[in-house]
Amino acid sequence: MKRENILTGSPWEDKMGYCRAVRIGNIIEVSGTVAIVDGEVVKANDAHAQTLNILTRVEKVLEDLNVGMKDVIRTRIFTTDINNFEAVASAHAKFFKDIKPTTGFYEISKLVGPEYLVEIEFTAIATEKPLIQEGL
Repeated sequence: MKRENILTGSPWEDKMGYCRAVRIGNIIEVSGTVAIVDGEVVKANDAHAQTLNILTRVEKVLEDLNVGMKDVIRTRIFTTDINNFEAVASAHAKFFKDIKPTTGFYEISKLVGPEYLVEIEFTAIATEKPLIQEGL
C-alpha cells in the first residue's frame, strides 16, 4: 500500500523528522498536535481555546487526506493540569459529541513549551477508499 505523508510546514517536522499525519490505506495517524498560541485568540492560559485550535487544525489535515472528523476512532489527550478536564472536554465535545471516538485523558509533567496546556493525537479509519490505490 502507498504511504502518504502530510507536512504542514512546521519547523519541527524537519528538526525531528516527522510529519503531521501518515495515511497507509485507510488508516490515518495524526501526530501529537498543540495549539498555535498567538496571545490574542489562543492564550497560554486557555485550555478550551487551545483544544478548539488543535481540533480545527486537525480537521483541515484530515480533509487534505479525503477524510473527516467522522472517521476519527481514537483521540489521546495530554494536559499539564488535570484540572483542565472540563475546559478540554467541552471543546472536544463540540467536534465529537455525536461521533464519540474512544479517548484517553492524561496529565503529564510538561509539553514541548510552557505555553502549551494540551496536546492531542488522533487515529482515524477512512470509510472511503484512498484517492490513489497502487496496482489499480
